[in-house]
Amino acid sequence: MIDRWPDWLNPGLILVGPSGSGKSHLAEVWRSVSGAEICDACDLSLPRVPVLAAKRAVVVEDVPGPSLNQTAMFHLINLVRENGGHLLLTSQLNPLAWPIDIKDLRSRINAMPVAMLREPDDGLLRGMLVKLFADRQIAVDEATIAYMVTHMERSAAFASRIVETVDRRALEERAEVTRGFVARIMQTASD
Repeated sequence: MIDRWPDWLNPGLILVGPSGSGKSHLAEVWRSVSGAEICDACDLSLPRVPVLAAKRAVVVEDVPGPSLNQTAMFHLINLVRENGGHLLLTSQLNPLAWPIDIKDLRSRINAMPVAMLREPDDGLLRGMLVKLFADRQIAVDEATIAYMVTHMERSAAFASRIVETVDRRALEERAEVTRGFVARIMQTASD
């Protein structure tokens, strides 16, 4: 869906996925090609609506957030649509579960297509681990990655946390990152 822009059938898209699944990364990819303005849902206010909508491409992250200004969201959707623009919303929750009190806002949100990001499969998890270690300049062999993929929680958020923990502990202990070292760290992380 991100790659299909600007040929979306609807001017809005809702991207839903668990923490660490890549929503913000995809929003940034879309921002880079669309020139979109990015706003966190908790920062959305009525005075910001015309400024955001003027960009004709807007990302609102972490909807509904702890305190979504529903009136501002309603006006943003309308103004972006009137301006011929596009709106990308990101959320950890399916929009059907958003606590929306404004009936017309609920209707507009329900009309938007939803793209769901799922937890990573083995191949994606393997690629994520390799990248996370490479980002920290840690060389890890395939046996270590294979062990991690088969013994870890199946989430991007956990992959990020465990790589950070392995990096920190390797520095603290001045240890080489091997399969055995990672196995020990993963065991203590799950205790």
